[in-house]
Amino acid sequence: MRRFLLASAIALATAVSSLASAQTLKVVMHSDLKALDPIWSGAYITRNYGYLVYDVLFAMDEKFEIKPQMVESYTTSDDGLVWTFTLREGLEWHDGQPVTAEDCIASLKRWSARDAMGQKLAQSIVEYKAVDQKTFRIVLKEKFGALLQAIGKPSVVVPFMMPKRVAETDPFKQIDDYIGSGPFVFKKDEWKPGEKLVFTRFAKYKPRAEPMSGLAGGKVVSLDRVEWLTIVDPETAINALLNAEIDMIEAVSADHLPLLEKDKGIRVIRNRTSNQYVFRMNWLQPPFNNEKIRQAAAMALNQEDFLQANVGDKRLYRTCKAMFTCGTPLATDVGMQGLVEGNSAKARQMLAEAGYDGTPVVLLAPTDLAAIKQLGPVAKSLLERAGFKVDLQSLDWQTMNVRLQKRTPPSDGGWNAFSTSWSQVDILDPLMTPFLQANCDKGRAGWPCDEEVEKLRDRFARASSEADKKAIAEETQRRALQVVTHVPLGEWYGVGAVRANVQTREVPPPVTVFWGMTKK
Repeated sequence: MRRFLLASAIALATAVSSLASAQTLKVVMHSDLKALDPIWSGAYITRNYGYLVYDVLFAMDEKFEIKPQMVESYTTSDDGLVWTFTLREGLEWHDGQPVTAEDCIASLKRWSARDAMGQKLAQSIVEYKAVDQKTFRIVLKEKFGALLQAIGKPSVVVPFMMPKRVAETDPFKQIDDYIGSGPFVFKKDEWKPGEKLVFTRFAKYKPRAEPMSGLAGGKVVSLDRVEWLTIVDPETAINALLNAEIDMIEAVSADHLPLLEKDKGIRVIRNRTSNQYVFRMNWLQPPFNNEKIRQAAAMALNQEDFLQANVGDKRLYRTCKAMFTCGTPLATDVGMQGLVEGNSAKARQMLAEAGYDGTPVVLLAPTDLAAIKQLGPVAKSLLERAGFKVDLQSLDWQTMNVRLQKRTPPSDGGWNAFSTSWSQVDILDPLMTPFLQANCDKGRAGWPCDEEVEKLRDRFARASSEADKKAIAEETQRRALQVVTHVPLGEWYGVGAVRANVQTREVPPPVTVFWGMTKK
């Protein structure tokens, strides 16, 4: 009996020691997660989920350069029309099956049906061809200068690779099979919607040999388990971090910075890349089916008001009239003269000239996403000052994302306008920027329909020199602001916070990922 008890005690001690040494990171993300399909959904929380579970063919490093990820090598024919890609050895899906060229082809096809860059690329493709299990080709009918930038884009919609059986799902329907080949496995059996998501380290994942840089390089995972906990109230989340009940908050409001900055047990992390607030109107429904009324709204809005209300701390925001963000090669204020300065008198005059009949603007605003929570109320105030009638409807962010897919009139569950935010890495050029997609019902929520914008985006895709790209980008911005695909509302920098015992990368990547992190 004594020997049995001693053996049991040793076994128990070993189990407890093993459990204690396991690195579990408890995180409060910027939003709850409901949509688990990063091709179907454009929500950043779904994109972040995607980076844990799935992998990509190419990735963007911290210098905004595209580097191979799942791809071992690639070649291009002399005429630039045939691209051949060979996958790395040892790539496996979470169910143990090998990743194949056919999987990648099916994934690219599904992605290209939903993404702005992907749709442009698809127009130039003659065929995808599987050469063998690890090699495939993309054959073009004309040069597509941004091919690697398209299939290596870092944000919405990211071309994540999925098994062929999953990737063959209708791109306009959500998948229900969550097998990936990324560095973490989604534990669906532990998922408690509205409370917790769990991811565990994929033991068979093979990181690249290169150092981590941005979203590229070796995805070295030290954490055994990552738990996303839903804590809607910011004060509760901050207290949980201060009390070491959680390890990280992805997005912290400027109001809480003084409290966190003086606590020695907390480290504040400021993102290096900016974000852009935007106002988006629905072209399908009155009153914003009228170009002149869209122009009046752009005249009525005021960047400083939005930035002050949502950020407040001047260290973390700047007004910026560049559609492709300030400080980048394509930055310009062309077409922005007089706009987003809160000129309500001019906007009121424009409304009268446009024949605005008082049709209410149904403006959607999220209640549970701190980064953009105040955008709706500010937009309502500014639009009403200019003479618009506004019906502000508040709802949670995930429900709002579902509603934004509806093209019906507001009286039948639709909408007229909303405000959101895009990461800088989503909006660096005319081809990449999702809200510049102006191909009618194939575009993103809001559904702009303008042939000239699309022709300019086509020209940008074919451009080879930087001078040509800059000239086309200026033309695109001028035209987009004339027809008002969307309205830039200024730039801001996100801030996160971790416990001092959590080590993160020196240069934070533009997307919250969980490789390159350790917990002592």
